[in-house]
Amino acid sequence: MIRQLWTLSIHARTFLRRYMPTNILLDAIRTRRGLKWGVPAMLLAVPYLLAASAFTTLIADGGPGWLNLLVLLCLWNALKFLAMGPVSLVLLTRTRIQEHRVRSMVVAIGEHHRG
Repeated sequence: MIRQLWTLSIHARTFLRRYMPTNILLDAIRTRRGLKWGVPAMLLAVPYLLAASAFTTLIADGGPGWLNLLVLLCLWNALKFLAMGPVSLVLLTRTRIQEHRVRSMVVAIGEHHRG
């Protein structure tokens, strides 16, 4: 039973990462070329928060209860984009430090072979 649940969760995660637009965008931001877009991507949280607010207003005015799922989805996506900004800065800093180390090693090896 646990194995079936585990397998189902793996398939669900794979599907969501491959086909959901926010996950595709966040995966693109996590690449080396995309890390610089992490902080501007935080601005994408604003429309999600506005949509969550609109759905909440509709629910309060007597709208259907299933709109609560859309509120949760919008809030979750907004949190993902808000978190991606600082995470991308940390990843970019770490990547640049690693690149600097590699360049320094290449220069040191080049000087060693010339000397």
